[in-house]
Amino acid sequence: MLGTIRAFWNDQRGIAMILVAIMLPVIVGFALLVIDMSRANSLHNDLQRGVDAMALATAAELDGRADSIVRGDRALSTLVFNTYRFGDKAAGDPPGAAELAAAGVARRYLRSLPTNDSDLITTADVITDEAGEASAARFVEVSVTPVGFSAVFPASFIGGTNSFNISTVSVAGFNRAICDTVPMFICNPFEGVTAGTGKTFQQAFADGDTYSREFRILKVDSNPGPGNFGLLDNNLLSLRDAFAIGTSGTCYNREAIETKTGVTLGAVNAGLNVRFDLYSSSLKQQDNNPLYRPSKNVRKGAGKTSNCNKFAVATDGSAMGFPPGDGYNNATGMTLSTWARSSYWSLNHGGAAMPPIPSASHPTNKSAPPSRYDVYRYELDPAHYSVGDKSPAPSKESGVPACYKGPAETLTDSPDRRLITMAVVNCRADQGKINGHTALRPDAYVSAFLTNPIQKQDNSKDDEDASANEKPISFEIVDVDGPLGNDTLDHLLRDEPQLYR
Repeated sequence: MLGTIRAFWNDQRGIAMILVAIMLPVIVGFALLVIDMSRANSLHNDLQRGVDAMALATAAELDGRADSIVRGDRALSTLVFNTYRFGDKAAGDPPGAAELAAAGVARRYLRSLPTNDSDLITTADVITDEAGEASAARFVEVSVTPVGFSAVFPASFIGGTNSFNISTVSVAGFNRAICDTVPMFICNPFEGVTAGTGKTFQQAFADGDTYSREFRILKVDSNPGPGNFGLLDNNLLSLRDAFAIGTSGTCYNREAIETKTGVTLGAVNAGLNVRFDLYSSSLKQQDNNPLYRPSKNVRKGAGKTSNCNKFAVATDGSAMGFPPGDGYNNATGMTLSTWARSSYWSLNHGGAAMPPIPSASHPTNKSAPPSRYDVYRYELDPAHYSVGDKSPAPSKESGVPACYKGPAETLTDSPDRRLITMAVVNCRADQGKINGHTALRPDAYVSAFLTNPIQKQDNSKDDEDASANEKPISFEIVDVDGPLGNDTLDHLLRDEPQLYR
């Protein structure tokens, strides 16, 4: 008897079945947990992808216009279709994936974000007056109404719950960059002396305050203001080449730029004068490079002693570049809109009377007298053949480039080589940032028409000789970015909504 009991006790056959029976609930439980975690993670990912897409679509409309929030809501409800799986469904819902629609999310428009991502968004960041402050909306926060999730694992057996809610949040913002600009800024002449006064450059342009006025700018000093310019950080090794080619080698964030000290005026001059068919000694080897091509119309009032690498203005009355404007105001760096149109035309076009040139670049008044840029474009019109007209002897100047040795077909005006794009800065308000290499927000970006080559006080010296002392850069404003402009800068803008949280 004892032997039988001892044999039974020592017999291990079937022990695996006992262990399996004990561990099976644990194994099944872990398997159900893995399945639930996978389902919950998939639901969370679906919701996050959906809310990210909604936030990006909405943020793409936040371009600073008065109807940006209206357009943002429209994008949120109509532009994006997203679905999710494994969330609880209401009775009668079809099988398969559920749609994440605008009705299932909440949104808040924000004017700003806390510096640290870990900081909560405060009431100061939130746009409360969505009708009146729509133009200030730069970000949108989209959050999913919590979606129920029912677990397969029977958590209620161990005192837990079989269901819980899953929600996600996304914050996106509108980032606008501008490309193909020269690395230069000018001071806003319409900025008020005290904060909150004056005009934005866009508003001044829309009001016609910039039309046909000659702007004259010199380098920025320790007290920058109207009539000054400075440089921006850029990605090109040569500042001269940046101005000659017409790009800084980077796209600038529309909301923040950083200034660069040390204005190398000789390099700026040499680069800009390429556009007038003038190649300084260091650029002589580029006179056949299409990147350094001049404009198709380079009439500039050159005297008989001018050559391909040095400009001398005609002093004998035999040629005339665009005349200076009347009534130059040193406080603003601008002239009045009047200038000797008839004299320019008569001298350079065989004594002919000024034709009825339309004021195509004026933002509103198309019957105004033409600007220099309007006259320049009229001369380029093949119907008039005015570029080839010559002024009297001894200069006998025409607008046809004579120094550029590149292929003739590369002399195109697309883009126009007498136009440069640059930033406008409120130099009084941002003086500390200009001098301190701190990011600042430009007031505008403008398209400027170079009216004449940049000269030197001592014209016997080379363009890049800093001791020669430059004269001002002269130009007219042709357009401005934003809804108040003529839209010729739109092709330079890059709208880039991006996720922030």
